[in-house]
Amino acid sequence: MTVPDIREIEKRVESLASTPVGAQLADDARSVVRQLLDALEAGSVRAAQKDVATGEWRAVPWVKRGILLGFRVGGMTDMSIASINDGAILSFFDKDTYPPRPLTLADGIRIVPGGSSIRRGAYVASGVVCMPPMYINVGAHVGSGTMIDSHALVGSCAQVGERVHLSAAAQLGGVLEPINASPVVVEDDVVVGGNCGIYEGTVVRRRAVIGAGVVLTRGTPVYDLERQIVHRAEGGKPLVIPEGAVVVPGARAVKGDWGESQGISLQTPVIVKYRDEKTDAATALESWLR
Repeated sequence: MTVPDIREIEKRVESLASTPVGAQLADDARSVVRQLLDALEAGSVRAAQKDVATGEWRAVPWVKRGILLGFRVGGMTDMSIASINDGAILSFFDKDTYPPRPLTLADGIRIVPGGSSIRRGAYVASGVVCMPPMYINVGAHVGSGTMIDSHALVGSCAQVGERVHLSAAAQLGGVLEPINASPVVVEDDVVVGGNCGIYEGTVVRRRAVIGAGVVLTRGTPVYDLERQIVHRAEGGKPLVIPEGAVVVPGARAVKGDWGESQGISLQTPVIVKYRDEKTDAATALESWLR
């Protein structure tokens, strides 16, 4: 198999993506989209990259343009399948450029039966465990040893490190537009509790623990009891949860006489401590599950 020239794919994507909407796009556009999705699935390119010097994550705009180009040139197609047991039809209709990603046993990805799906253009490393039903969208990157639990979502272009546990119903929001917006990033060895929501380009640094029910967005202040500071998204930078932070749901009183008189509080994530041996023991994933 010939390895595609990534720079050539980038140039072609940039050229085709700038073609006015409504203009006829040749088969060349579909060809370059296929090459980009192949490269994403192989891990040759990613929708976001980490700056080694600063540690900051930045979106790769041309990759996102290429993904959007795939939606533009794709045509609606019938992806329905027949049930082996009773002949009933499971009906699916979507752009033909983004079918479910075909997998084989050799990929080393454990997908437990029960309605999970990995979309074309997502990188999923060998050793990932997928519990049903879960979904991984186009442009996502999931590292080895990660477990994606039932009803969990890895949104478009979300970046998930190695040995991460996304607990049941955890949601990592997708970020395709605007092009320069950084996607959600969850680094290595993070534990994300059940019913969590991580959105709008939030970055969770390695070994952090996000307690069940925590919601993180650009507008969410996170109060750090250990360091006595408030973590916020400022300017063009995302909300960043520090390495090893243990975040749980909290509350803070609203300001104003009436609100105070009613005893109203607002939901606020709170860092109660930083990861230690006790935390490691409480969040350890049993190796036999993998």
